[in-house]
Amino acid sequence: MSEKNDSNLNPTPNLDALEEGPWPSFVTGFKDWIRKTGNTMARGALDQLNYSYETKMGYWKGGVVGVHGYGAGVISRYSMIPEKFPEAAEFHTMRVQPAPGLHYSTKALREVLDVWEKHGSGLLSMHGQTGNLQLQGIAQGNVQQCFDELNALGWDLGGAGATVRTGASCVGPARCESACYDTLGVHHQVLSYFTDLVHRPQLPYKAKFKFSGCPNDCSNSIQRSDYAVIGTWRDDIQVDKEAMERFIQKKGVDYLVNNVITRCPTNALSLRGNEMVINNADCVRCMHCINVMPEALSPGKERGITLLVGGKGHLKVGNMLGSVMVPFMKMESQEDIDGLIDLVDRMIDWWSENGLDHERIGECIERVGMQQFLDAVGLEANVDMVAHPRDNPFFKASYDHDPLAGIGNAA
Repeated sequence: MSEKNDSNLNPTPNLDALEEGPWPSFVTGFKDWIRKTGNTMARGALDQLNYSYETKMGYWKGGVVGVHGYGAGVISRYSMIPEKFPEAAEFHTMRVQPAPGLHYSTKALREVLDVWEKHGSGLLSMHGQTGNLQLQGIAQGNVQQCFDELNALGWDLGGAGATVRTGASCVGPARCESACYDTLGVHHQVLSYFTDLVHRPQLPYKAKFKFSGCPNDCSNSIQRSDYAVIGTWRDDIQVDKEAMERFIQKKGVDYLVNNVITRCPTNALSLRGNEMVINNADCVRCMHCINVMPEALSPGKERGITLLVGGKGHLKVGNMLGSVMVPFMKMESQEDIDGLIDLVDRMIDWWSENGLDHERIGECIERVGMQQFLDAVGLEANVDMVAHPRDNPFFKASYDHDPLAGIGNAA
């Protein structure tokens, strides 16, 4: 920590209490940065926040800020009281798309920070809820040059407004043995295809993609994305019997029963002698047994994805979980990826024609009707598309029929 230089700070009595207690405080982080750099924009933002705590009112308003050729990616923040806090008269945020899986090299991050400290406040958030690398605090006059330098390094702006937003993906096959498809590669191809919709607002509202390699859903896609691409399998869980025996010898049968078998939500696990038996027909891919016993159990060999549509946070009709639209698609070849993109493209086209202003696709489906949506995008209705109960979207049903018949991407 740098030595204190309080000559760079103004008094903020309403914020000082936030530095008390055992937990790290953003206020302390702000102050340390201002002491170290003397950044006047960061100081102005802190001063205005202190005033907001005093008056119990926020003083930021929107507007239009962008770069050449883009209609999104910069969130405008103008102060409503610039005469009182001129240092924070403009405090815009630039959304930068991260690499899939949030893989960075230290060199790449240092290059971004060098550009950001040169043109902006130096403050950043890793990451926004959509997954962006958020550079917070820049004046309008510096936005274009900052973007040009970032773009020359290979970075691009993310979505903002009525656009396809920046995608988010888990670490996937890069480090996780449970990954059922290449989250990183599919993320890259899907967002590259929809780049025009990311940069130029032309949709009823926002559309988010998230990619999770397995049903653990580490990218939190079911609750937070309109299009949740989740890895799954449709054959039996793989069992390493020798590793299973070692697990039981180490932990004991009581542990196996109390912490694995009895916690299976569909009673798909049972004990036969000293051996755990799996009834795969009842498995709903909750991942609990695999998470507890990763040495002994792993996802099946016939792997692919489940596509859920309509998840979102609160707005008009409250929180919504994504509903299963395609129970299983292989995701191994370029043809498979192209089939996913084509299907989602049709979904976005339908939503663009039928969605109301500020209406997400899940809300639109609920208003117009599931059958009309399915007919429009070429999917057949099936029992996997349950709406209630939706506490476990991985509702298990038979895959005897082909939900993608006629689309050209059937497993």
